[in-house]
Amino acid sequence: MKAIILAAGLGSRLAPATRVTCKQLLPVYDKPMIYYPLSTLMLGGIRDVLFITRPQDAEIFQSLFGDGTRLGMNYSYAQQSTPEGIAQALLIGRDFIGAEPSALILGDNIFFGNMFGQQVQDAASRVKGATVFCAQVTDSERYGIADMGADGRVRRFVEKPVDFISNWAVTGLYFFDGEAPDLAATLKPSARGELEITDLLNIYLEKGGMEVELFGRGTAWMDAGTPSSLLDAANFIHSIEVRTGIKIACLE
Repeated sequence: MKAIILAAGLGSRLAPATRVTCKQLLPVYDKPMIYYPLSTLMLGGIRDVLFITRPQDAEIFQSLFGDGTRLGMNYSYAQQSTPEGIAQALLIGRDFIGAEPSALILGDNIFFGNMFGQQVQDAASRVKGATVFCAQVTDSERYGIADMGADGRVRRFVEKPVDFISNWAVTGLYFFDGEAPDLAATLKPSARGELEITDLLNIYLEKGGMEVELFGRGTAWMDAGTPSSLLDAANFIHSIEVRTGIKIACLE
């Protein structure tokens, strides 16, 4: 399986810090933010990774990670000149992915949990359909949301709903079969002018090929894309590392 880390975007919610660098290179406690999603992929046994960055950040990422040999990895790089939605990453990485199953993770997403590594490995082992992970949130208007029926099954995915639908947010970690780039190519821009990842998820849902895993209390998920959430993530990592002596997202 191959994987894409989407580390582009404007990072406007973290301005002015992001006027001179991208948010994925800002520190979350003792390491760059990008280390955390990369470590998630490594936990899943994935070794071929494509970094999609802004053009102005490409050289910095390559200087930071190189070709991946030092860590037993294989890194490639591509650029997103204009941010046009998460699903665009599958089009940019189309040649890299080929017809293989793939994972896509957002560069500002941080996961932590005792059984999380096994969950990622299980998702990576599936060769058909798609898998997403959902977590409960209090600010559902910020995320793609899973609309649950009375039977607990997902009826649809809705991007940033204005009215409350549910508090189960789709996290920024997605696993797809080899059809994903072709399906992403059929998407039309939303009213926001973006290729919405929720539209792609709904295609898989309609085809009956969607696995939705709900995080329980034992797993933490953080989207470090705002000043408050970045601070919360840094404090969380600091607390775990200092109290336990265990490093989180130590790539080496």
